[in-house]
Amino acid sequence: MARIPEAEIDVDLDLVRRLLERQHPDLAALPMTIAANGWDNVMVRLGDDLAVRIPRRAVAARLVEHEQQVLPRLASRLPLDVPVPVRVGRPTPFYPWAWSVVPWRDGAAAAYSPAHERDAWAEQLADALAALHVPADADAPANPVRGVPLAGRVDAIRARMTGFARAGELRAAFDRDAAAPAYTGTPLWIHGDPHPLNMLCRDGALTALIDFGDVTAGDPATDLAAAWMTFTARGRAAFIDRYTTMARTGDGADAATWLRARAWAAGMASSMLSASDDHAALAAIGRHTLAQVLDAP
Repeated sequence: MARIPEAEIDVDLDLVRRLLERQHPDLAALPMTIAANGWDNVMVRLGDDLAVRIPRRAVAARLVEHEQQVLPRLASRLPLDVPVPVRVGRPTPFYPWAWSVVPWRDGAAAAYSPAHERDAWAEQLADALAALHVPADADAPANPVRGVPLAGRVDAIRARMTGFARAGELRAAFDRDAAAPAYTGTPLWIHGDPHPLNMLCRDGALTALIDFGDVTAGDPATDLAAAWMTFTARGRAAFIDRYTTMARTGDGADAATWLRARAWAAGMASSMLSASDDHAALAAIGRHTLAQVLDAP
């Protein structure tokens, strides 16, 4: 199985300090600690209230630019906190990509709480996605793997469905659901990657939706895969009922949408199970999603 990609640039505190000194010197003296070192980005806590989100690979720089472009437009529409950049970083002679200073959000990633506890805020997530899923602006970032017709992704997704337990069953379930009618409505704003590592919760409530790098326009079913990735059958039922009630367009809540959403969930599970041997939280989300797709009502 694949491992977390090697960093193309070693992001350390000295590099972040140099960038701040050059572009945002009023922030450069704040204390810093590395809070997370992920697949694509390093998150550096900056003082008490800020964080620096800085790519470690070239592919992530484009995603940071998408957040800088889109989040200021979307934040006021959403009932959750989102990481709107408060400062923008640009390439320099010693660092080649865009980066951002964002608010620091207290809370833990939802992936680290049991799924049955996450059920308590299923309706909150449904409200947030329903608020997000409105007709997108014409300049919405393009994304070849999110929000697109499933017909164009079938071969790539099926190719990943091997080498892990119950892969054949998952492939059959995916094939069944991916045959649902395609989305023909207006392209809607979508988050693109709303799994439990990209949700923050505190005191039993959902507080923030983060990591909008895959934000794009298209089929909302991509985001609605979160119902299988995040909840048990109980929470998923509450999520589906609430979203169906709150969706701003009829296109976003019909029966075919939920079949496509489950197909997207199967596809996400295959990605996590085939490429997360050194990322325990992603692997756990993959196993949970597979079980929800195959075994839950």
